[in-house]
Amino acid sequence: MTKESILLVEDEHNVASFIQLELEHEGYIVEVAYDGEQGWEFAREDRWDLILLDWMLPKLDGLEICRRIRKITEVPVILLTARDYVGDKIAGLDTGADDYVTKPFEIEELLARIRVNIRRTKQHKISKQDTQVLQVEDLVVNPIKRLVSRANIPIQLSQREFELLSFLMNHPDEVLSRDYLVSAVWGFDYTGETNIVDVYIRYLRNKIDRDHEPKLIHTVRGVGYVLRTIQEQRLE
Repeated sequence: MTKESILLVEDEHNVASFIQLELEHEGYIVEVAYDGEQGWEFAREDRWDLILLDWMLPKLDGLEICRRIRKITEVPVILLTARDYVGDKIAGLDTGADDYVTKPFEIEELLARIRVNIRRTKQHKISKQDTQVLQVEDLVVNPIKRLVSRANIPIQLSQREFELLSFLMNHPDEVLSRDYLVSAVWGFDYTGETNIVDVYIRYLRNKIDRDHEPKLIHTVRGVGYVLRTIQEQRLE
């Protein structure tokens, strides 16, 4: 399973170090920026699951960074500030922040708010994906009607096969490890056969690839599987 990446923008080094250590202890990948300009430079990178943003920063304040972030991405932003006035909280939320934590704070509260905001964003992305028709080459999946076809030929899948294929379709040309697929499709608490992904990939290949060219489901030895587009296959 991939770890969530968090950008922390905080100019007080002792505060930043404390938060970073706590987040890394929880399993997050953390990058720290110590002023507003560096924070904005990092924030523009499309690799964050959440941004923790101090309000009072040198060079560029947190509210301005938040405004800029909202023009380019929906990544959740939590403002950190010593300002406890209601009007300040409203101003922060109006710039596009998703949440607001007042200093000093209990680390357990911050961790809880981080979990809630990341979970909410993931659920939103899933709900958006579930309403879109997915297509990779001539393979088409309709999540609403739960229909699958290749080259306009209908394909019957079991519920788990459909869920696994849909997940692969949502990540074309992305190599996905077996562990990641198990946690995403079967759930974090799955305790069944360890080769379950290999078994279901074989089922999908028999139905998706056996009678068609090019083959779309590929094995990356020692890592996992990938649904490759024709363009990506040509680059290999």
